[in-house]
Amino acid sequence: MSDATSSTPFVRRDGIFDRILVVGSAGACVALLGMLAMVLLDIVIGGSGRISLEFLTAAPSNGMTEGGIFPAIVGTALLTFLMTIAAVPAGVATAVYLNEYAPTNSTLARVVRVSIANLAGVPSIVFGLFGLGFFVSTLGRAIDVTLFSGELTFARPSLLWAALTLSVLTLPVVVVATEEALRAVPRELRDASLALGATRFETVVRIVLPEALGGILTGAILAVSRGAGEVAPIMFTGAAYFLPQLPSHLNDAFMNLGYHVYVLATQSPDVEKTKPILYGTALVLLMLTFLLNVVAVILRSRTRGKLKPAL
Repeated sequence: MSDATSSTPFVRRDGIFDRILVVGSAGACVALLGMLAMVLLDIVIGGSGRISLEFLTAAPSNGMTEGGIFPAIVGTALLTFLMTIAAVPAGVATAVYLNEYAPTNSTLARVVRVSIANLAGVPSIVFGLFGLGFFVSTLGRAIDVTLFSGELTFARPSLLWAALTLSVLTLPVVVVATEEALRAVPRELRDASLALGATRFETVVRIVLPEALGGILTGAILAVSRGAGEVAPIMFTGAAYFLPQLPSHLNDAFMNLGYHVYVLATQSPDVEKTKPILYGTALVLLMLTFLLNVVAVILRSRTRGKLKPAL
């Protein structure tokens, strides 16, 4: 009896609940893709007719109902760049400490991880209030009193404070992605480097970080994608409603594509008249975010290709 039972081939039986799960999961994926396609199609159809060289290179005019969005494009690019160079090094350094230097069961490491997790769940509008209270009112005023004595003021909303506020908002993304990438590096590589006489710093810089560079760049991509489209934090810390000229200093206000869309949709005296500009601005914002992601992905691929022969 046991021989007959053991020789019977295994027959897979999918129950009714398995089929329901498969159909439900597939339906959810289709619905998600469908909603994404509808949003993208609506923006492309509404904004493609507005895209032109003049629209991309001219400043807004006639109460935001004519002209282009060039100052908003430049402001968004500068904001994203400053946010990236502020958030990525700080996030990578934090993740390196937590994963490579902090002792096991360290109280400080646990507190930092909990703080990062809580920071990731804070609404973006709260970051805007934090930036206004800390960067603009407190830090900006302290800089004025210490360095400039009224000749050049930093105690006002500006490009610098908006970028730093967004860097705080995107910091958890960089820390979590970098820490996961560092954990994926085999422990044997660290042990081999230390056994050959390298210091821990040399091991981290020459072995661990190059191996984890792909994951680090992934975190940077996610941070750029989130920060480029945020509106609430910069409403209080530097974004301007109508500013045809480009920012010339870090303490200048600036226009932003996301804030421009918000203003046109909610505060325009004639929404129907500004709707083509609204859709065109939204399309440019999507294209700029997509371009930033493509550049980051290409950079990550080339970096991996250069590291493979050396490793």
